Amino acid sequence: MKYNRLGRTGLLVSELCMGTMTFGESEGMWSVMGGLQQEAVNGLVRQALDAGINFIDTANVYAEGRSEEVTGKALKDLGISRSEVVIATKALGPMGEGVNQRGASRYHILDQIDASLARMGLDHVDLYQIHGWDPLTPVDETLRALDDIVRSGRARYIGVSNWAAWQIAKALGISERLSLHRFASLQAYYSIAGRDLEHEIAPMLESERLGLMVWSPLAGGFLSGKYTRSGEAESGRRTSFDFPPVDKERAFDVIETMQAMATDKGCSVPQIALAWLLAKPAVTSVIVGAKRPEQLADNLGASDLELTADEMATLDSAMPRSPLYPGWMIERQGGYRQGAKAGEAPRS
Repeated sequence: MKYNRLGRTGLLVSELCMGTMTFGESEGMWSVMGGLQQEAVNGLVRQALDAGINFIDTANVYAEGRSEEVTGKALKDLGISRSEVVIATKALGPMGEGVNQRGASRYHILDQIDASLARMGLDHVDLYQIHGWDPLTPVDETLRALDDIVRSGRARYIGVSNWAAWQIAKALGISERLSLHRFASLQAYYSIAGRDLEHEIAPMLESERLGLMVWSPLAGGFLSGKYTRSGEAESGRRTSFDFPPVDKERAFDVIETMQAMATDKGCSVPQIALAWLLAKPAVTSVIVGAKRPEQLADNLGASDLELTADEMATLDSAMPRSPLYPGWMIERQGGYRQGAKAGEAPRS
């Protein structure tokens, strides 16, 4: 297992992160995700930590709070020292019927950090993330509340999830102007079948030195190897919850490329998809979730898989990202400057 700095912080996190969306029983959408009970959760957490994972990500809305509860109890049941793990959680979504029991207002997130800590039985989390964009709350209100949470010791670092590049850049500017703690990371969707992030977000992350935590690296199971052009699988999460959106016809091209590559390398299709992400320079940690030990074991194998430059190029070309303006114009107009050295006139 490799370990990477979380953004520009001194915190080291494993390149694979244990996702907990499958943890805890609940109803509705969350029952589709997993519904794992405590004994199964304990086994998966133990398996992940034994493999070198030191990073666990959850959220208050997962299984309506039950995910945080069973995650915290797993750490206690297994006798895991608090200093051995990096715990991340998130807040934004509805946690009750009240109009103020949702969003990124000071009211809500100060309430929810305490609720999350109580559910997990912890006195702090290592990374506290805003789970999405709140169009109602001013950004500076959210940032001041997060700064207070860090200063109080209830969180060590802060981050966001599912924000646009301009929103993050704006927040970083406000944090600098007001001398507030800045975001350390972004949690975002990224997969070989969903490369939108590469247009604006990845360059911004590298420029501003933010870490990237990848969710749904297998595109909601579409890259699991169960789905083929000849017919979709009869079981799996996508049969009842078809998310995130995927251009399936184009994705089948890359699945077929990965299948051939997996056969040659003696590995699985998911391992190829995860290894592709791990090789991307913007990626800090890839979140892997599982319902079964064998599924987690397969995902863990990606950490030992090395793809050559030629293999990466083959995969990139199998499903290239679609050009978007102004990206293609920036590339066209800036290309002649790429190789210029400082103080030298670029070649015409």
